[in-house]
Amino acid sequence: MNHVLYMAWRYLRHHWVKTTVLVSSIALIVFIPAGLQVIVGQASEALTERAAATPLLVGAKGSALDVTLSAIYFTRPSVDPLPYQELARVNRSGLADGIPLHLRYMAGGFPIVGTTTDYFTFRGLSCAQGRQMALLGECVAGAGVARSLGLAPDSSLISSPSSAFDVAGTTPLKMRVVGVLEPTGTADDEGIFVDVKTAWVIAGIAHGHIDMTSPQAESGVLSREQGNVVANASVLPYNEITPENIDSFHFHGDPSDFPLDAILVLPRDRRSGILLRGRYQERTEPVQMLVPLDVLNELMNTVLSVRDFVIMGSMAIGLATLATSVLVFVLSIRLRRREIETIRKIGGTEGRIRAILATEILLVLTLSAVVTGALVYVLARTGVTLALALAG
Repeated sequence: MNHVLYMAWRYLRHHWVKTTVLVSSIALIVFIPAGLQVIVGQASEALTERAAATPLLVGAKGSALDVTLSAIYFTRPSVDPLPYQELARVNRSGLADGIPLHLRYMAGGFPIVGTTTDYFTFRGLSCAQGRQMALLGECVAGAGVARSLGLAPDSSLISSPSSAFDVAGTTPLKMRVVGVLEPTGTADDEGIFVDVKTAWVIAGIAHGHIDMTSPQAESGVLSREQGNVVANASVLPYNEITPENIDSFHFHGDPSDFPLDAILVLPRDRRSGILLRGRYQERTEPVQMLVPLDVLNELMNTVLSVRDFVIMGSMAIGLATLATSVLVFVLSIRLRRREIETIRKIGGTEGRIRAILATEILLVLTLSAVVTGALVYVLARTGVTLALALAG
């Protein structure tokens, strides 16, 4: 039997181009449906698990999926922001507590999540190093962010503009890292958490600058009139919040109109959640209340339907590939008549010849199974990340 295996392997190795094409074709045909099963199964489990832990969401009217994915997985939202007064309205209802989310900006390629410390309690997050944010300009890094950017308490991060064309709106802010979260294996590992007021500083709603009534600011004063000071363009806002300048930071406008991207709504009980949803269904204002699990279940139903069509197509292609592989083996045997005749002349029996040919086919199928297994393993390790990237 060792001689049969040796001869079969030597033949496949000699004709490595044909072997590679056969192995690759069979492996890919098997991998497509198997990989789809893995990635859809993993994505469905991961998406619905985090969505099920989030009772309700409030967001601006528009794409329910966009609001849900941005609030749960911190993808950059494309819908309009909603005013801060919606958070006060949820809290005043007496039926639920709200947690604000501001998700427009990034730092180091990771999303900046403007929220409150209530978010850490809700998600069960704790710091592996340092502490939670407490002051304006402080941030807490998720475990994945800290690992990728090499962050630790007392490090710093600079926020990125919202777009390449945003030359007048957002102000890049140098933030002080005060804590690193314990790893959770969720989207929280990839977030940079700041107080919502810090997110508004980045948005340009708040800023700090030198006290214009002080002697040091005299060179930047255009005029003083009845207690009002007019400054010139040389007076630039601070881009870092420190103990020395934190008192100079102030907000402009009505706080009830300040922007949020979503509100996590935590009902007191099931009845309270139903009553609150009813109130939002009756309202004509441009906001909506969503059940994240329902939104993502609808998404997964669509994905499953597409998966079934792809699998059906893969089966048809697989049959064609199988027929082609059989044809390749049959033609190969015909072309090898002289080789087979030589084996007979040196004493090879018909059984031995059939065994060699069968072993060649078995080796090709085995190699294809190994390649398929390796691809499925890699996909199983990265499936959820890939699914979220595609969804975002």
